[in-house]
Amino acid sequence: MKQSAGILAYRRSGDLIEVLIAHPGGPFWAKRDEGVWSIPKGEVDDGEDYLLAARREFSEELGVASPDGPYLELGAIIQKAGKEVLAWAVEADVDPNEVLSNTFTIEWPPRSGRQAEFPEIDRVAWVTPDEARVRLNPAQAELVERLLSRLERSP
Repeated sequence: MKQSAGILAYRRSGDLIEVLIAHPGGPFWAKRDEGVWSIPKGEVDDGEDYLLAARREFSEELGVASPDGPYLELGAIIQKAGKEVLAWAVEADVDPNEVLSNTFTIEWPPRSGRQAEFPEIDRVAWVTPDEARVRLNPAQAELVERLLSRLERSP
């Protein structure tokens, strides 16, 4: 089973909590919105510490340093395609205008013989938990629930 590690960044403004979600880049996702956003995440290398992998992926996908902790462990979820995602939450304030994702190259248009480069993440947004539940990959919406539960219990 493929394993990924990711970070759900959150920020507070009084009683309001917002989470940072990322829209996948590239032509396959360009016109899709609901259910396709994700937390910044990526595959864990063999033998790599999961939290360090999550922090590396956050930095690579957003082009900003991963926040200093403390990190709240949110556990793992299994996405529909079978990928396991281990996640942590951290309080942070990332400016969406400063995000500059790494890129990937694919043949585009298909069977054209031409290679095109696209950002892994084409945009990020701070959203309420209700918005996140609609926009996130359905399995990842559980991570928002876990975060809210953890924050309710914290002093």
